[in-house]
Amino acid sequence: MPSVKPQKPRSGVVITIDGPAGAGKSTVAKRLAKELGYAYLDTGAMYRALTLKALRLKIKLDDEQQLVKLAHMTTIDFEFNQGQALKVLLDGEDVSDVIRSEEVTNNTFYIARAGGVREIMVNWQRQIGEKNNIVVEGRDTGTVVFPKAKKKFYLDADFAERSKRRINELQGKGLSVNGEELKSELQTRDNKDFSRSVGPLKKADDAILIDSTFLTIDEVVKKIRGYINL
Repeated sequence: MPSVKPQKPRSGVVITIDGPAGAGKSTVAKRLAKELGYAYLDTGAMYRALTLKALRLKIKLDDEQQLVKLAHMTTIDFEFNQGQALKVLLDGEDVSDVIRSEEVTNNTFYIARAGGVREIMVNWQRQIGEKNNIVVEGRDTGTVVFPKAKKKFYLDADFAERSKRRINELQGKGLSVNGEELKSELQTRDNKDFSRSVGPLKKADDAILIDSTFLTIDEVVKKIRGYINL
C-alpha cells in the first residue's frame, strides 16, 4: 500500500486531469502541482510499476487472479517533495525511469483492464487523496477514482499533435523513433483506453475540456488556473 506523509489531518483538495496519451497531462499536472504547492500523483505510474513486477516475475498478464495476488503482495510508494512526485518506489526500489520503457508501456494495458487490480489501485489512490492536496492525472481519475474532486479537467489534443509530441519526447531522450510505427502504437493505445470495460478513458460530465493542440504548456496551466478558485 502506498505511503505518504499527510500534510494535515483532514481531507485533501483533489484536482483531476484526464486525457489521452500525448495530450500533455503529466507535464501540465506537474507544473500545476508545483505552482499550487500540491503533491503530484501519476496514477498510471502505479499500473506501470505493477506491470514491471509482473514482467520480471514472468506472470501471465492475462491471468487476473495472479495479478490481484501480486498486487496484494506489492508496495508502491511515492516520494513527494514540494509538489512533485520525484520517485516511484516498487517494493523500495526506485523504478521511476524503468517503468517508462517500451516493454512496460506496451503491456500496462493488461494490468489496467483487470478489474480486481484496478479496485486495489483505486483504493490506494483514494487514501493518498484523503491525506494530501493533490493534482492527479490519468485516464479515469475524474470519473472513477475521485468523482467528487474539487475541480476536474479533460486535456486533449488532435492525434497528429499528440503523435508529434510523443516523437519529440522520445527523440529528446536520445532514442531512435519510427514515426509511422509510433503513430500505429498510439492509435492502438487510444483504442484500448477508450474501449476497455473497466475504467475506460472518457470525459467526466462535470470536467472542463481543454484542447491543448495549439497551446504551450504555460498557456494550458494558466488556463486551468483561471478555473480554479481555492
